[in-house]
Amino acid sequence: MTNKISPPASIGFIGLGNMGYPMATRLANAGYKLIVSDLNSSVVAKFCEESGSTAAKSLQELGEVSDVVITMLPEGKVVRKVLMDESGVASGLKPGTILIDMSTCSPVDTRNLGDELSKAGFHLIDAPVSGGVVKAIDGSLAIMAGGESEVIERCIPLLENMGKVFKTGGPASGHAMKCMNNFLSAGSLAIASEAVILGTRFGLDPKTMVDILNSSTGKSNSTEHKFPAFILPRTFNSGFFIGLMAKDLRLAVDLAESEDASAELLHHISRLWDNAESELGFKADNTEIFSYLENHATKTE
Repeated sequence: MTNKISPPASIGFIGLGNMGYPMATRLANAGYKLIVSDLNSSVVAKFCEESGSTAAKSLQELGEVSDVVITMLPEGKVVRKVLMDESGVASGLKPGTILIDMSTCSPVDTRNLGDELSKAGFHLIDAPVSGGVVKAIDGSLAIMAGGESEVIERCIPLLENMGKVFKTGGPASGHAMKCMNNFLSAGSLAIASEAVILGTRFGLDPKTMVDILNSSTGKSNSTEHKFPAFILPRTFNSGFFIGLMAKDLRLAVDLAESEDASAELLHHISRLWDNAESELGFKADNTEIFSYLENHATKTE
């Protein structure tokens, strides 16, 4: 198994959302032949017009004509449905086809799905990404790839069009790594928000606080990027839903429980984001955790 997945290989791409659209665009621009699917038919039509790609008539057809199938979907249950339903992608796949799930899913569920696909003669790589819409556009995402090493190697030319590839280990290890990354991302954003809110109450200027934090030991991705771009100007439009962050934290909690780990901070942060999602709605931007904490900053007895 040495042949690399290089242009003009046929790539099935499912999920043209905020992240999937620019990721698929990069593959089309690199010379891959894309056949695409999304529940939003107008988005599919726009993508095909812009990139010269083909809209799949069905998931089965997408599977039949693809050398590799990429999924970029909201959650694991949707991935399983798209792949494994009676007329889903797997029903049309050729033996040996590679599936790359770039969604953020439960590592436990991914391991089970990978076993099922392997028994059917297919290869699954779990390759979630980090970096947000900006890095999806410029092709600098961090791609955490778990699965059979030689299968990942075949896909390196494909994946490197979207970002830097990190091999995380065996099946489901990519999704486990993504859970830990988003735990840290969500935690640091909430902590930085609470710190700035508290400092502002005392009389500190929030911009000055962020500038100092970014020159000090409190620096994080949140203070370097999210605060200047989305929180201080109060645009709250980073492009990642608060409900997705809350979901990712629940996946991390599930992972901790499967490993019999207490993870007290993780449980606390997960509850915080669940409450924020409940109050603000699934589609509120994740940077609006600042507004949520701001609104709850007054101590109640």
